[in-house]
Amino acid sequence: MLATRRELIAALPVTAGALSYQAPVKVTKYVRFRRGSGSAYGILEGDRVHPLSGDLFGTNKPAGPPLKLREVTLLYPCQPSKIFAVGLNYKSHIGSRKAPDKPEIFYKPITALQNPEGEIVIPRGAANVHYEGEIVAVIGKRAKQVSVDQAREVVFGVTCGNDVSERDWQNGPSKDLQWWRAKGADTFAPLGPAIAHGLDYGNVLLQTRLNGQVVQSQFTADLLFDIPTIVSFISQAVTLMPGDVIYTGTPGSTRKMSPGDVVEVEIEGIGVLRNKVVAG
Repeated sequence: MLATRRELIAALPVTAGALSYQAPVKVTKYVRFRRGSGSAYGILEGDRVHPLSGDLFGTNKPAGPPLKLREVTLLYPCQPSKIFAVGLNYKSHIGSRKAPDKPEIFYKPITALQNPEGEIVIPRGAANVHYEGEIVAVIGKRAKQVSVDQAREVVFGVTCGNDVSERDWQNGPSKDLQWWRAKGADTFAPLGPAIAHGLDYGNVLLQTRLNGQVVQSQFTADLLFDIPTIVSFISQAVTLMPGDVIYTGTPGSTRKMSPGDVVEVEIEGIGVLRNKVVAG
């Protein structure tokens, strides 16, 4: 799991007087769930979901008794009007390529979204589908031409994402002019399980596991362009709305997934996004 960070912290030398106490910030985990034929938002606490009524990004209030987590189905945690994603945003992923001098942005369609525990479907004709574990920013306020400092205030929280990519359609022999299907095929944007509100997301550990094996592991402090910078950059040209999401880039290397595989994206303080891979 995420023992690596705790081991690193435990190994740090302690210098008398070097550390000052800071009160912990409460992290609230918001989820969207289905129970029966209806769906709602709620707050996840342990193995209980506390239902909410109202606007997740505005005014909301408790709506009934808590539910057991096993009695509900978690859905992707918000309903965005737009999905953005960032390419080449970790040095470990760029390799020998030149680092970009600005965030490299592309779109993914809404229909690419997939729920936690939902299936990643390999489309017909796809032969080289890869995972890309990422931290995803969730916008909480309308943002148009905001500064980096203002951008910090419009980020509602963060969640886990998988920017599933078909490499042959993206860069290989079957390369398309645009990444419309390489990045945007149905189910190529798993998201969830929860939005962590109040989390200090600037330096948390992100890990991706394929069939239980850790295949990506990096701290978000290693992003070339951090979340406020990305939000500010996008907002100069495109207005961001509450619920919009931004996949911020993947670290390290990726590899092909096959039907029957299980991919998990775990981010410290958020949870685990788990999806099984199936053939279309």
